[in-house]
Amino acid sequence: MTTALITGATAGIGAAFARRLAADGHDLVLVARNDERLRVQATELHDRHGIEAEVLVADLATDTGIEAVAARLRERKHPVDLLVNNAGFGNKGRFLDVPMADELRMLTVHCEAVLRLTAAAAETMRERGRGGVVNVASVAAFVPHGTYGASKAWVAQFTQGVARDLAGTGVRLMALCPGFVRTEFHQRAGMGTDNIPNWMWLDADKVVAEALTDLSRGKSLSIPDPRYKALTGAAKLLPRGLMSGITSRSERKYGPQ
Repeated sequence: MTTALITGATAGIGAAFARRLAADGHDLVLVARNDERLRVQATELHDRHGIEAEVLVADLATDTGIEAVAARLRERKHPVDLLVNNAGFGNKGRFLDVPMADELRMLTVHCEAVLRLTAAAAETMRERGRGGVVNVASVAAFVPHGTYGASKAWVAQFTQGVARDLAGTGVRLMALCPGFVRTEFHQRAGMGTDNIPNWMWLDADKVVAEALTDLSRGKSLSIPDPRYKALTGAAKLLPRGLMSGITSRSERKYGPQ
């Protein structure tokens, strides 16, 4: 039986990955900051699907938390076959309105943690000649969108680059770039969502299903839903200056309230 490790496992896309992978018979290592929520989730998944679910409490904004997860990924006796780097968050406000400490914390979680955990997982996976890493980015990676978009652009570029570097080793890497997904993300950041059109929302379980299909097909980039594929395609064709203006206006229309 294979094992998957999921960061940010207790809510949103991370919880959807946990549900789907448990239903498919994978043992799990569930990573988040809240011990109580992790243990409730682990018990529910074990009872429902008969899988083993480890709990690893870690704050990926800290060096101690990142290293604790990296150490688990380096274990040879109980190897991890699939890593899902899903932990992340948004900050409410424009650049200079957000405290620098919060901006740096975001970069630690979105970039440093992804870098270090991907390296720890890929090293042992390459030794075994098999394994997979899904790094959750965002369609915000394709448009100018402050620190959040920049950090997700780094995740997408980094993942696709490493996928090329490890081609032929049996280790697959994929960046997952969803649009708006109905999760706790916006609520936790204090962002209003009433002004976001219904057509822009995606279901977390459907996002995960499409992501796993794309991973099995060897894709290094997954953009769930044809609507967002079209939007990101258009973003690549439009001049950067024009995209910056559109992004600024859409942030005022659909962004934090």
